This record gives sequence, C-alpha cells and structure tokens, in this order.
Amino acid sequence: MKKRTTLPLFEVRHSPIHGYGVFALRRIRKGTTVTEYLGDRVTHDEADARYENKDPNDNHTFLFTVDSKTVIDGGVGGNDARYINHGCDPNCESTTLKKRIYVEAIRTIQPGEELAYDYQIERDPEDPPNVDEIFACRCGAAKCRGSMLVARKKPRRKTARKAARKSAARAAGKRGARPPKRKSAAAERPAAGRRAAARPTASAAAPRKPLRGRQRLAAASRVGHGAKRRRGTAR
Repeated sequence: MKKRTTLPLFEVRHSPIHGYGVFALRRIRKGTTVTEYLGDRVTHDEADARYENKDPNDNHTFLFTVDSKTVIDGGVGGNDARYINHGCDPNCESTTLKKRIYVEAIRTIQPGEELAYDYQIERDPEDPPNVDEIFACRCGAAKCRGSMLVARKKPRRKTARKAARKSAARAAGKRGARPPKRKSAAAERPAAGRRAAARPTASAAAPRKPLRGRQRLAAASRVGHGAKRRRGTAR
C-alpha cells in the first residue's frame, strides 16, 4: 500500500514583486500558521553594528523586532520565512507570541498565490529624504501606499473656529485694526465670583501607564536608528 505524501505548504521562487518570494503549493485556509520567522536573536545594538556599513540605498532587511530588547536577524541562521515579500493588501500577517514571530494566513490562499504581509517598517527622524523611494513597494495592490514603511501621519485639519479666527485676523490686518477679543462668560462675571482653575502639579499627576500590545511593539521598533526592522503584531 502506497503511503500518501503531503505537499509542503509553500516554495521559494523568483517573485514579480521583488527578488525571491514565497508561493503557496496548496490551499492554505484562513487562520493557518504558515511558518515561524527564524534567525539569530540579537540585541538592537548588535543588529545596528552588523549592518552599520550597509549601503543606504539597499532596501533588503531581514531584521524583525521582537520587543525592546530582542531582534531576529533572518539573514543569519534564518529559514524561508525571510523571503516573504511585503504587501499593502496582504493575505498573511506577522504575529508575536511568547517572543516568537509567526506568519499566519488572514484569508484563504489558493495554490500558486504569493504570500505577503505588511512589513510596517517604522520611520526614523534620521531617515534620508528619499527613504520612501529606497523602500518603495511594488505589490501592485489597488490601494498600495507605495512604500514598505508605515504611512506618514496626516496633519490634523484645522477646526472651523480656528480657520474663522485666522481669516478675521487677516482681514483686520488689511484694514489696519485688530479684531476685538471675545470675552468668555467667566471673564464677564465679577472677579469676586470667579475661582482660579486648579491645575494638577507634577506630583499630583496620574502615573503613566505601561505600554501594551501594539503600542509596546511600536515603541520597541523605534529603539535604535540603524538598520530597518520589520514589525510584528502583538497578541
């Protein structure tokens, strides 16, 4: 009686997105743990030292943030997980569980489909002006943000009240006069009837809560401004 052979979940081959990629060999159901991201576990400082002389225009990164102390270097002792490309509309996600990184399918993946997850590479104040070009994304998704880096924060929109005040100030400046300041209801009351607003002192301020989950990993991924790191999702 012949033994039934089971095909592996995926294989590594050339990718139309970038270099090598990982492709499904059979149907992968949603929620399946596809693989673990393996490699040498080092500190952030050691990871920076390893890639200190790296070409600044080289966007290859096998570093994966685990927490504020540990980084996995998939380029040293790593497995095929390091070849999974970035995607802005991915079929997988990276998760962190007990300080280990896993890649999990977030929808059913058909045979021949390339696996991808969002790298969510953090931005640093020391990034060069062309950092988005260096880490450009070529996933081809309809809503591709064009970069493997996290999206830039959009500036807050000015409220209608602030916009009206600035508009009035500009108009008054043209006429050579400043618009009168509007008094608050508290200012119109007699001074004796007003109470000074109590402001908490530094000692009375509430203690700062420790970061958890995604906040902790987001903060951890900003430790060290050396080589770029991929970021996982906490669980």
